[in-house]
Amino acid sequence: MDAAERAAALHAYADETASCTRCALATGRTQVVFGSGNADADLMLVGEAPGFHEDQQGVPFVGQAGQLLDRLLAGIGLERGDVYVCNTLKCRPAGNRDPLEEEIAACEPHLFRQIELVQPRVVATLGNFATRLLSGRPLGITRVHGSEQEVTLGSSRVLLYPLYHPAAALYTPSMLHVLEQDFGRLPELLGRAVAIEPVEAEPRPDDAGGDDTAVREVVQLGLF
Repeated sequence: MDAAERAAALHAYADETASCTRCALATGRTQVVFGSGNADADLMLVGEAPGFHEDQQGVPFVGQAGQLLDRLLAGIGLERGDVYVCNTLKCRPAGNRDPLEEEIAACEPHLFRQIELVQPRVVATLGNFATRLLSGRPLGITRVHGSEQEVTLGSSRVLLYPLYHPAAALYTPSMLHVLEQDFGRLPELLGRAVAIEPVEAEPRPDDAGGDDTAVREVVQLGLF
């Protein structure tokens, strides 16, 4: 499948997902926040769930955390249009609460289909929820941020690269330097990932866990 075909397939899947009713979040959303960016991107960024502004606009990371994400990408010579951005959940949990296990399980197929269609070389997870889900490991983001691992996601072998959620830096400014350092490694990882080829999918344990306190508090403050 070439880039144009992947873009068309991703658009078609977004249309299909727009009416998703796999979990109770469908009853309270304004709209499904599917994802946005380059369907042929080498880098995919995966966050937790839409916030208030994302639910209103239908685009992930459009609030203050999104603005910081754009600045972090610019720091390594990338723009939003160069990458693909989405969330673990496609619908906003009421009051920006933590996603429930059944909600993550219901939405997981959408995320894995996005990964299969975009075929990124590197998947950067932003925060605990996305990191634990895609790594299949219970370790928190404070222990694994900035440390890549090779994983099978869908039918592809990629580099998984955990990062702090940008919202954490909004709440704790000293974290900005850590984020900048971790983002600074992405160009090298994108180059290294060239040799990774698609492989047969392997079973991986389901796992989900609570996001870090800083991100939850930032969400509750309405910062993204």
